[in-house]
Amino acid sequence: MIAIRRFPRILALTATCLVYVVAPAAAGQRARMSADLDEALAKGAQSIDVIVHGDQTSVDTLARRYNVVVKRYLKGGGVLRINAGQLAALAEDPSVDHLSADARIRASDAVTAQAIGADQVWAGVGKLKPESGRGIVVAVIDSGVDVRHESLQGRVVYSRDFIGGDGTDLYGHGTHVAGIIAGQGGLLGNAGDYGGMAPGAAIVNLRVLDATGAGVVSDVVDAIDWAVDNRKAFDIRVINLSLGGPVTQSYKDDPLCEAVERAVAAGIVVVAAAGNYGVTREGQVIYGGITSPGNDPSVLTVGAIDAHATPQRSDDTLATYSSKGPTLYDTILKPDLVAPGSHIVSAETAGSYLSATYPERHVAGSGAGAYIQVSGTSMSAAVVSGATALLLQARPQLSPLEVKMVLQLTSSFMPEEGLAGSGAGSMNVLAAAAIQSERTPELVTTIVGEPTAASLVAYVSPESIVGRNGVLKLSLGDPVVWGATIVWGSTIVWGSVPGEKTLQPTDVDGNTIIWGSRIVWGDTIIWGSRIVWGDTIVWGSRIVWGDTIVWGGAVPGSANVTDETIAWE
Repeated sequence: MIAIRRFPRILALTATCLVYVVAPAAAGQRARMSADLDEALAKGAQSIDVIVHGDQTSVDTLARRYNVVVKRYLKGGGVLRINAGQLAALAEDPSVDHLSADARIRASDAVTAQAIGADQVWAGVGKLKPESGRGIVVAVIDSGVDVRHESLQGRVVYSRDFIGGDGTDLYGHGTHVAGIIAGQGGLLGNAGDYGGMAPGAAIVNLRVLDATGAGVVSDVVDAIDWAVDNRKAFDIRVINLSLGGPVTQSYKDDPLCEAVERAVAAGIVVVAAAGNYGVTREGQVIYGGITSPGNDPSVLTVGAIDAHATPQRSDDTLATYSSKGPTLYDTILKPDLVAPGSHIVSAETAGSYLSATYPERHVAGSGAGAYIQVSGTSMSAAVVSGATALLLQARPQLSPLEVKMVLQLTSSFMPEEGLAGSGAGSMNVLAAAAIQSERTPELVTTIVGEPTAASLVAYVSPESIVGRNGVLKLSLGDPVVWGATIVWGSTIVWGSVPGEKTLQPTDVDGNTIIWGSRIVWGDTIIWGSRIVWGDTIVWGSRIVWGDTIVWGGAVPGSANVTDETIAWE
């Protein structure tokens, strides 16, 4: 079924941008600008919010230089309001390296715990110890969380509102996401099987989206930095970003990507939705629809599968709406993996925008005990955040990179969808948990009576091993003693990792696919066996973000992080 995306409203045509202040550039060198800012400049926009990257002195210096007011200070920057003429001057300023959009943003069923093996992790089957995610805190950066909901009572340990409220969820998206992660619905008699993946985990509620699911990138950046600064006080180990914005420049210049990289460097696993741009409105397949910050190599980017309302994995397919890689500008292989995202039932915020606008999506209960069905990569990202909490309870010393590798290596590869469609494959938290409990984990686990083989595929970028002298040990605490496939930066290595092995970017154990300037476009490993080139739009063509065409023809207001991580099927 082709997913029909809902576009809540066309946003006001307000251009915003981010400025990086660095060492003076060479004379005559123009700052790099994202595509939407070029368009805003051409249109002569009169009100442009600019995020200036630098210390407070640098921000104040630019404000005085261009006679503008500092709207707000951020950690490592500030927001200035300027016009198109001042933007043009900033672009020519030798102290400014690049400019990025500070965009308007938006938020990107019964969750089948059986389908990913979570129920067996809870029960502690075989040699596993029972795990529920207890002691692990997940920061949900979204539209707020309804702390009164029966499924989330006692789960939210702290709330902070970055847009002037009290953390209440007026939109309904954040509550649904939080319920998928840590809801106790499955433990309550009248809630059926609507519980979360890690019912013992706790939630920190960081609200950045308003009653219509809209916000700005700078608030998301602020929330991420707050989570980093307060990670020890609340023991935050995971950040869930079920939201995403258009990719209008390299991830290296994207302020949202820079923020998530700071979080990962601080030891926090960042899980992001891949986006819901897998097909056009006309049903054409799109490659290259991964949203920001899911385009960042350090993030665990999650696509969605349709489980067709069964816990068995044999009938699972990639959801048509799920965004596919590679990423625009950087051609990074994404998503990292996929998880159930279609027809997910979770906590409903009574009276919220989603509840009032889509009453037909209501499934059960009322008031603080209501549940609603929603589809999208927002939901699949939340499933993975919950699974990550289970894994971290079992092995708290795992780094974000190691968590990402464990979940990828133990996923089930989906050859029809290829790496660009489903990444390493469909997540299997049961197999991931087995790595931490057994020195020689089984390559095949059983999910609802069906054998499920590990893909043994993982992506590793050179940026992930900065500070490791270019070397990564695949020990994960215990030796990895089974074969594995490693994707390292621009090289896909099909080989094995016998025992504890040290890999360097030059290691090649088998056939190699060069990624980047020498892409093997026709290889079914990358694209999967379903691809029909005549019916496919590849990045660089026209992709529709919400009501705005941005790739191949950017317009002002296009750079939004949006709730189109919801797919209305």
